[in-house]
Amino acid sequence: MGQFAIGIDGGGTNCRAAVIDQTGQILGTGKAGAANILSDLENSLINIVESARQALATAGLDPELVRQLPAVIGTAGANVGNYGKRVEGALPFASSRVVTDATIALQGALGDADGIIGAFGTGSVYNARRDGKIWGIGGWGFVIGDQASGARLGRDLLERAVLAFDRVTAASPLTDAVMAEYGNDPERVVEFAHASKPKDFARYSPIVFEYAAMNDVVAMDIVKTAAKAITESLDALLWPECPSICLLGGLAQAYRPWLDARHKTLLAEPRGDVLRGAIDLAVKLLRDGEGNRG
Repeated sequence: MGQFAIGIDGGGTNCRAAVIDQTGQILGTGKAGAANILSDLENSLINIVESARQALATAGLDPELVRQLPAVIGTAGANVGNYGKRVEGALPFASSRVVTDATIALQGALGDADGIIGAFGTGSVYNARRDGKIWGIGGWGFVIGDQASGARLGRDLLERAVLAFDRVTAASPLTDAVMAEYGNDPERVVEFAHASKPKDFARYSPIVFEYAAMNDVVAMDIVKTAAKAITESLDALLWPECPSICLLGGLAQAYRPWLDARHKTLLAEPRGDVLRGAIDLAVKLLRDGEGNRG
């Protein structure tokens, strides 16, 4: 089965897979649940495999071919400790190459060109390529990282809603709406927060931008704080001759108006999305002849 490979975007909200041939043509795609290997490794493995099986099925191929094909999986947390190697060892593919979500985001947006990417979905991460050298920052997970991510926006909103309820800070239409969802009971907010995963917090990110567009003071403050984090991270990667900055992920368009002017001038449309990056790397894996069991 050396003519096929699988590329997988293991996102914090859902997992997307594509079966490709040696030319990079997509033969079938699949989708399953979240693949957050730091917070839920067991279910991440299940969803990675399920998305691949679905992709094979939609391509008209036997889902059991997962055991005969090489795969590239990009996921947050692959750069932490031995998580990447643990995932590689636990997956059933003929060979598994696990890379960070930043790696597939960079490849998807820029191909082999130089530039900077920032990816903003459930989590957040940045990567850059200059003269062929790749380096990145962020992607450290929801607890101490992922600034400007959907999960952090949602967490910050709930924090601000409870502070407003306690009259520590001023309320706004947005904090009122959030507290109303929980029956104006902060204990219910706390229960939700303790039981939730990053994707559960991230579902609040659209409403933050919606209210920010209506000049809600709290929403604007949350978004401005996130935009400041983006500015600082891009500045940490930027060099004078940098040709372009690409934003990817579900929140990319929402952040555009809030960016620093000097970064806006470098914005370019991504060549492809994060899954495209995983596909491109899977093509390279296939052409290199890796992934065959002896």
